[in-house]
Amino acid sequence: MKCPCNPSKLYNDCCKKAHQNILSVTTPEQLMRSRYSAFVMADIDYLQKSHHSSTKPSSAEKREILDWTKSVEWVKLDVLKSTENTVEFKAYFSKNGSLNVIFEKSLFVKENNHWVYKDTIIAHGI
Repeated sequence: MKCPCNPSKLYNDCCKKAHQNILSVTTPEQLMRSRYSAFVMADIDYLQKSHHSSTKPSSAEKREILDWTKSVEWVKLDVLKSTENTVEFKAYFSKNGSLNVIFEKSLFVKENNHWVYKDTIIAHGI
């Protein structure tokens, strides 16, 4: 199977490693890509695990995220810029036959010796 974050790679050689062992993630971009793939695959447990404890969605929000991510068809991910702790990207998805895009600049930090998503700095879309 091709990896959702980068169709030129196989999932087994890309995001599967992060999904099985978050400690294998070495950069914010790698974590963001693995989170995108988790959205595509509706892997809410990984999304929770890769989220900072201070901003982690509640159980009710977790259910809403799962329902939403299953209601859309993910199209592609474009990483626009990566820095030491931020990643700017566009995530494209289709809902009810309409193409939509999420543009986001996300902040990543280390917690418990691994990278986690902390917060959104800039967001447009949805």
